[in-house]
Amino acid sequence: MRRAQGFTLIELLITVSIVGIVSAIALPQLLRARLASNEAATIAALRAISSSEANYAATCGLGGYASDLADLAKPAPGSGYAFISPDLDHNGVQKSGYAFRLMKNAGSDASDVLLPSCNGAAQPRATSFFADAVPVLVGDTGKRYFATDTPGAIYGDSAAIANPIPLGTPLLR
Repeated sequence: MRRAQGFTLIELLITVSIVGIVSAIALPQLLRARLASNEAATIAALRAISSSEANYAATCGLGGYASDLADLAKPAPGSGYAFISPDLDHNGVQKSGYAFRLMKNAGSDASDVLLPSCNGAAQPRATSFFADAVPVLVGDTGKRYFATDTPGAIYGDSAAIANPIPLGTPLLR
């Protein structure tokens, strides 16, 4: 007698159902991990923007801050290096599921715009800045909004953060 090789239909159905159950359990965890990863990368990018602004003000801005990410992407004369990495080179750039922008802080008065900087920035320097990161698809690429301003603190909230950052906004630690 010959013995049949292979699996029965019942064995295959049981295996497929076990794989389906494991996938149903693991998928939400994977999505949460992706959101956490996007938010951590966004916080790191805002720290980089804040650090770049401090470097810009100290070396090229003569004490003033850039009011556009494109201005931070321009190198100072005599240097081949920009103040910020090329992946954050203009307002509205999308990275890790978030859209980034940099601007003059609305909390400062209109007369605080300074003369142009040494790197030929398109926008005049300002005495303070505001940068924010908005999820491209709220709930899918991120659940929280993030922002930073001249002192360099990173703020996060489940609603959009105003420019300037209002008192009482949650501070990330």
